[in-house]
Amino acid sequence: MSQTSPVITVQQHILEEQKRFPGSSGEFSWLLSGITMATKLIQAKVRRAGLTDILGAQGDINVQGEVQQKLDIYSNEVLIQCLSARESIGVLASEEDEKPLLVHQGSENATYAVVFDPLDGSSNIDVNVSVGTTFSILRRPEGVSLDEPEKWVLQPGARQIAAGYVVYGSSTILVYSVGNGVHGFTLDPAVGAYTLSHPNMKMPEQGSYYSVNEAYCDSFPERYQQYLARLRNGDLGRKYSSRYIGSMVADVHRTLLKGGIFMYPPTESNSDGKLRLLYEANPIAFLVEQAGGTAIDGTRRVLDIVPDSIHQRTPMVVGSQVEVADFERFFVGSNSDAA
Repeated sequence: MSQTSPVITVQQHILEEQKRFPGSSGEFSWLLSGITMATKLIQAKVRRAGLTDILGAQGDINVQGEVQQKLDIYSNEVLIQCLSARESIGVLASEEDEKPLLVHQGSENATYAVVFDPLDGSSNIDVNVSVGTTFSILRRPEGVSLDEPEKWVLQPGARQIAAGYVVYGSSTILVYSVGNGVHGFTLDPAVGAYTLSHPNMKMPEQGSYYSVNEAYCDSFPERYQQYLARLRNGDLGRKYSSRYIGSMVADVHRTLLKGGIFMYPPTESNSDGKLRLLYEANPIAFLVEQAGGTAIDGTRRVLDIVPDSIHQRTPMVVGSQVEVADFERFFVGSNSDAA
């Protein structure tokens, strides 16, 4: 008689993990359940996108200067609604909104801030390409009052107590960490539960793929262009294949599973980079490091950057230890040669 492995849901896993937070008394699992509920609602809408009037642009311009998609707005509203019901949350900060939202003002039980990009890559929905949600959880800094929401979120990524992302693709996968390894859960549509499918995810020490939008290669700094040539020429002992989806979460998910390197360099038109530090780079860097990889902005550790604005942008280079270490050596060497 064959034995089957026990089914572990994300709720069960979170209850076990919250033991790492003394005094949480279930509030952390209740907080994360707001995220899992919201992402279930988002994935249901994404899967029916071609059957309902949810495709295309809304017509409004968000704080990032981008045209909002209908699914951007829906996803943002769902996350705010689900998370606002959690009394332990005091601040919500979304990539779609100009300022952080203060919730449960005056409650001493409000000790967490949740920062999120409700739907990364939403413009790809119209062509049935994977999209995702990223999220980051921070504690209210000591000495910061309840009515100073920006100070809640303007913390370096190293202070995140949890982070994760959800990929809405051929299946819906939630990947998260509370600083104790990285774990992936696949949504079982038959029962409506996220179940453990990728325990203790580890990024390979070296991969075979690089991921970057090569259409903008001519506008990358020269050292990035030269490094790409190293990968194509096999200077790291193997020739690399190019894989680029155009949805950051999906590209990072592949890199986490298969190894290699994902780069979002600065360009002539975006000299500070394009990814948002708080909403995208920090949660991804947290997960990548927990999985044994490395995340830098080109010269320094992403998680060490102290943000000075809630919509601050950054370049990002993340991936396996071999590729990123080689990039750092090459980057420093190129700068020294130039000097």
